Amino acid sequence: MTQRIVVLGGGFGGMYAARALRRTLGRKAEIEVINAENYFVFQPLLPEVGAGSITPAHAVTPLRFILKGISVRKAVVDSVDFDRKVVIVFQGIQRRPTEVPYDHLVIALGQGTDFSRMPGLEEHALKMKTLEDARRLRAHVIEQLEHAQVTALPDTKRGALTFTVVGGGFSGVETVGEMKEMIDRSLPFYPKIKPSEVRVLLIEFAPRILGEMPDELADYASEHLQKHDIELMLKTGVKSCTHRQLVTTDGEVINTRTVVATIGNAPLPVVTRMGLPMDKGRIVVERSLQVQGRPDVWALGDCALIPLKEGASARNDFAPPTAQFAVREAKRLAKNVAAAIKGKPTQPFAYESRGALASLGAKRGVADVMGRHFTGFPAWFIWRSYYLALLPGWGTRINVMVNWTLDLLGARSLVQLRSHPKPPMRYIYYRAGDRIYEAGDRSDGFYTVISGAVEMERTDPETGARTTRTIGPGGHFGERMILGATRRHTTVHAAEDTKVLVMNREEFLMLFEGLDPFRDYFRPYMEKHGVKLPGHADRTEG
Repeated sequence: MTQRIVVLGGGFGGMYAARALRRTLGRKAEIEVINAENYFVFQPLLPEVGAGSITPAHAVTPLRFILKGISVRKAVVDSVDFDRKVVIVFQGIQRRPTEVPYDHLVIALGQGTDFSRMPGLEEHALKMKTLEDARRLRAHVIEQLEHAQVTALPDTKRGALTFTVVGGGFSGVETVGEMKEMIDRSLPFYPKIKPSEVRVLLIEFAPRILGEMPDELADYASEHLQKHDIELMLKTGVKSCTHRQLVTTDGEVINTRTVVATIGNAPLPVVTRMGLPMDKGRIVVERSLQVQGRPDVWALGDCALIPLKEGASARNDFAPPTAQFAVREAKRLAKNVAAAIKGKPTQPFAYESRGALASLGAKRGVADVMGRHFTGFPAWFIWRSYYLALLPGWGTRINVMVNWTLDLLGARSLVQLRSHPKPPMRYIYYRAGDRIYEAGDRSDGFYTVISGAVEMERTDPETGARTTRTIGPGGHFGERMILGATRRHTTVHAAEDTKVLVMNREEFLMLFEGLDPFRDYFRPYMEKHGVKLPGHADRTEG
C-alpha cells in the first residue's frame, strides 16, 4: 500500500527531507510538501541580498524545480488533527480551509520571532528571516542615505546615519558586515555625507560575538569589524526601541532610525497550537526524530529539539539550528521513516559538526573546517565556495556566480524598489518625552492610545495662550487628518512610555463606512466639523 507522507515547510529541513524521502522510498510513497511560498529561500545569502551583492531572485529557487516527483502545495498551515491524521490548511485565492490527509507527517516549519520582552522592538525593528526582510533592509538603508543627503537638521542626519544590528550570532555578524560594505561603497554617490558621519553598531548580550565559534576566530571577527569602524557593544541588551531611538540595558540612548534584530527566536504560533511536547521553544523528539508519543509524526530543523546523545541536557547535547545539521537530519529522517513503514527499528541521529563559517564583509571571513582555522580572504573564499556548492540546482549556482562577479567589478545599484510600503494600520512605540508630532508637521495619521498617555499642547494663533490636555488609553488624537488637513495645529508628546495605533485616512473612512459602532461614535465629531462623506447615509432595516 502506498504511504502518504506530508512535509510541512519548504526550508532546509523540509526541502531536503522531501528529496531524501523520494530517493529512499521511490514510488512506494506519495510525498507532498506544504509551504506558504512556492520557493525555497537560501537563508545564508539573505545578508547579501540585504546589501545588494546579489539580487533577491537568485537567493530563492522554485520548489517545483528542485522537488521532482514530489507534490508541492502553496498553502498556510492552520492546524493538525493528529487523531484523524489530517492537516488543515488555508489555500487558494479565497483561502479556503482544506484537509490534507497523511500516513506520516514531517514537521519542518522553522521558527519565528518574539520581541515581546523588549518594548517597541516588534513595531520598529527590521528582521532578517525572509526574502522580503532582506529586500526591505536594502530599501531602508538607501532611504536613510537619501534622507541624510538632503536634510538640514543635524539630529535628523545623525539618526539617519546610525545603523544598529542587535545580535552577535552568525546572522547578526554577517548582516552588519555586509551592510557596512554596502554603505561604504555607496558613499561616493552621496557627496554631502562624510564617512565620519556614519555610525554602525553591533549589540550583543554575551561577552563576545560568534559564541558558536572558537575564541581565536571570534577575536579575529571582532578585530575586523572594529577595523572597519563597526562599534561592538558587548554584554549589552536592548531595553526598548522607538522609530527614532534605541535604549540599551545600560541606559544608553542611541539616536538611530535603523534597528535590525537578529535575536528573539521563538516557536511559530501554528507549532504551539499543535499541542505537541515542547521544551526550550522547540518540539521534543526522540533521537530517531520521531515526536515523543507520536510514532507517525516526525520533526527536524529549527523547530525540533533533537538530542545528540542519551540523557541530553546541556545546550551542546542537542543539534544546533543550522543548515549543516538540517541537511543531515533530513537523510536520517528519510531512512527512519522508511524503516518505520517496513516495521523495522529506527536508528538514532548522530552527527558531528564539520565546522562553521561566517562572512564579515569586505571580502573577509572566518572558517572552522574540520578543526582547521582560516581567517581573512581564504575564509571568505571557503564561505562562498561552500554555500555555492550547497545551492540547489546549477541554474541558481550560475546566477549567483554571475552576481558575485559583477559585484566585484562594479558599483552596487542604488535603485530603491519599495516592495513593502508602510502598512495603513500600524503600532508605534514612544518613550516618555518623545515628540509624536509638532504643530506645522504634515498630517500623517489618526492615532489611538493603546497604553500609556500623551500630552497635547495647542497655542491659540490670536492670543498666544497655550492649553494642554492628557489623553490616555482608548483616547484618540490627530482627527484633523479626517478633515483633509495637511498640517498639524497641535504638538503632541508622550507623557510616559506609550504605544499607539496609527491609521491612514483611507482606512479610517473604510471603517466609518462599514462598521456601525465606529460610525456612530465619530458621527457627532464629523457633523460638527461639516465633513461630507458620500455614501455614508443612514442605513435602515426593512
